[in-house]
Amino acid sequence: MQFKNPELLYALFLLVIPILIHLFQLRRFQKVQFTNVKFLKSVKLQTRKSSQLKKWITLLTRMLLLASAIIAFAQPFIPNTEDFNEAQETVIYLDNSFSMEAKGSNGTLLNEAIQDIINTLPEDETIGLFTNDKTFRNTTVKALKNDLIQLTHSPTQLNYDAAYLKGKQLFSNQGAATRNLVLVSDFQQKGNLLNFEADSTVQLKLVQPKSTLVSNISIDSIYVSNSTSETLDLNVIVSNEAKPIDNVTISLFNADVLLTKSAVDIDKEAEATFTIPNNKVINGKLMIDDAGLQYDNAFYFNINNKPKIKVLAINETADDSFLNRIYTEDEFDFKSFKLNALNFNLIPQQNLIVLNELDNISNALKTALIAFINDGGKLLIIPSDKIDLNSYNQTLKNLNISVFTKQNTNEKRITSINYNHPLLANAFYSKVTNFQYPKVDKSYRFSSNSNNVLSYEDGSPFLVGNSNTYAFSSALNTDNSNFKNSQLIIPVLYNLGLQSLKLSKLYYTIGQPNSIAIQTSIGQDDILTLDSDDTSVIPLQKTYSKSVVLETEDFPNTAGILNVKNKKNVLERLSFNYNRTESNLCYYDLKTLANTDTESSLATTINNIKSNTNVNALWKWFVIFALAFLIVEMLLLKYLK
Repeated sequence: MQFKNPELLYALFLLVIPILIHLFQLRRFQKVQFTNVKFLKSVKLQTRKSSQLKKWITLLTRMLLLASAIIAFAQPFIPNTEDFNEAQETVIYLDNSFSMEAKGSNGTLLNEAIQDIINTLPEDETIGLFTNDKTFRNTTVKALKNDLIQLTHSPTQLNYDAAYLKGKQLFSNQGAATRNLVLVSDFQQKGNLLNFEADSTVQLKLVQPKSTLVSNISIDSIYVSNSTSETLDLNVIVSNEAKPIDNVTISLFNADVLLTKSAVDIDKEAEATFTIPNNKVINGKLMIDDAGLQYDNAFYFNINNKPKIKVLAINETADDSFLNRIYTEDEFDFKSFKLNALNFNLIPQQNLIVLNELDNISNALKTALIAFINDGGKLLIIPSDKIDLNSYNQTLKNLNISVFTKQNTNEKRITSINYNHPLLANAFYSKVTNFQYPKVDKSYRFSSNSNNVLSYEDGSPFLVGNSNTYAFSSALNTDNSNFKNSQLIIPVLYNLGLQSLKLSKLYYTIGQPNSIAIQTSIGQDDILTLDSDDTSVIPLQKTYSKSVVLETEDFPNTAGILNVKNKKNVLERLSFNYNRTESNLCYYDLKTLANTDTESSLATTINNIKSNTNVNALWKWFVIFALAFLIVEMLLLKYLK
C-alpha cells in the first residue's frame, strides 16, 4: 500500500495525546463514610472496574477513529502495475481513408473510432493525433472535439510504415515517459507484407475495427473502345468484391440529365458499353446503386470539343503524300510547303513540324525550330540520303538528340520495337513478333543508342526520340526504304501527331500526378483556376504561347467536374475521380504479427493504457472506518455502564 500524501501520516504522532490525557487525568473518586462498610465497598469496586474498562475501550475507539481519518487524508492506494508512476504519452493515428466508410456495429468504422476517442479519453488529457491529411500536436480531446466531429474521408492514405514513422516523430523528448503509439485502421491489404520495425522505446498498439460489410461494387474506369465520325463507344469497367450479382444497373448522365441505363451481371468484373454522339460536349457521370462503400458509386468524365492538330511538313524534293494520308483532315490540319516557299511565321502556330528529307538545315530554320520546341511543339526529322552532316548535327545537338556519324551503305532490317517508349505506349494490343521487317539501304548511325523507338537487327537505332524531338536515321523515300509500306509507320507517325497536341483526357485520378494541357493563350499576369460550386483551386501551371499546362496531384481533392477558368471565362471542363484502391475488402490478419498488441476496439485499447496508471484507491474505506468508529464510540458512551 502506498500513499498519495504520505506527509500527512506524521499526524499519527498526535495519537499520543489522548493516551497521555487518559493516563494522567486528575479526576479522583471521593470517599464517603457509611455504617454498612462491607456493602459499600463491594459497590465501589464493581463501579470502578466497569468504568476503567469503558474508558480503555473508548480510548481505543477514538484512536482508531483519528487514525482512520488521518490515513484517509493521506489517500492510500494499491497500484495495478509496477510502472504506474511513469508519465504516459499517447499518439493516435486515425485512418480516415475511404475504406473506413465501411459499416461497423455503430455506424461507419471512422465514426466508431471518433466516438471512442471523445467518450473514453479525459477531455483535458494531452495527446497527439494525426490522420492521412491532418496533424494535431500536443492537444486535448476538448480542443479536438469539433475537428473530430467534422472529420471527412481522405482520398489518399499514408502507408502503414509511414504512419508508424510519423507517429514516433510526434512524441516529445520526455525520456522517462511511456510512449503509446496507437494505429487505428482497417488495415486493408496493399500488396506488401505488413511489418513494423521493433522499437523498444515505443509501445505499438494496433486497433482493427471489424466491418460488417461483405460486398462492394465499384465503377473502376472507362475508355473509348470505338470511334466514328458520328458516334463513339464508351466502355465502363465495373468490379465486384463479393459473390456474383445479377442485373446491376449503371446510369449515364450528361450533367443532371439521364441519357441511358444499362444492366450487367457481375462475377469479379464486367463491362458495359454506351454509344454516345461524337463531337458533342458531354459532362458525364456514371452511377450505380450499391449499399457498400459509397465513394466509388459515381464516376465522372468529360468529352470536350477536340481542336484539329496542326501539322506542317517542310519538304525539299521528297514526296509527302504518305504524310497526307496519315494526317487526315478529320483530325488534323495538315499543311505542306517547299523549303524555299516556306513562310516562317507559320512555324509558331503548329503543333507538329516534319522536316521531310532536307539536305541542309539553315541557321534561320534551326533558330525557328529551337524556339518552336521551347514553346511546347514537337519536331520529326527525316534526313535525306545526302545531308550536310554539320548543319544537321548542330541542330540535333541543340535539341538534345544523338548526332549522326558516318553513313552506312549496307542494307539493314528494322526488327526491334521499344514498346515501353512513350511514343508507342498502348499503341499495340500485344507485342508484335511476326511482322514483315522493313529495310533500308543507306542509313546514318547515331552516336548513342539511347531513347531508341525502333532499332535495326544489330541494335543500332532506326528512330530515336525524347519528349519533343524525334529523328529517323535514314531517308524514307521508296528508293532507299520500304518503311512507308510497313504497318509500323501508321502507329508511329499517328501517335506522334496525337501527342503533339496534349488534349485533356476523359478523366483524371486524384492523388496521382497529372499534366493537363489547356489550349489557350493568356496574358502575362493571368492564371487559370479549377472551379466548382464549392471550391476554387489554383494549380501549378506552365504558360506557353499556345497553351497552359496544369500540374495536379493532391489538389483538387474532391471528385467531380471542375471548370477551367481564366477569370470568369470557362475554357474547358475536367473530371477528377478518387483512386479505386480503397474498394478492396481484403484485410491483413494482425494475429500473425509478433510483439504487437491488437484489439478490435479503440475504447478497449485506451482503457488498457489508462489501467497502467490507475490505482485502487483506499481512502473511501478509511472514511467508512472512521464513521464506524464514531458510531461505536457513541454507542459505548450511551449503553456501556
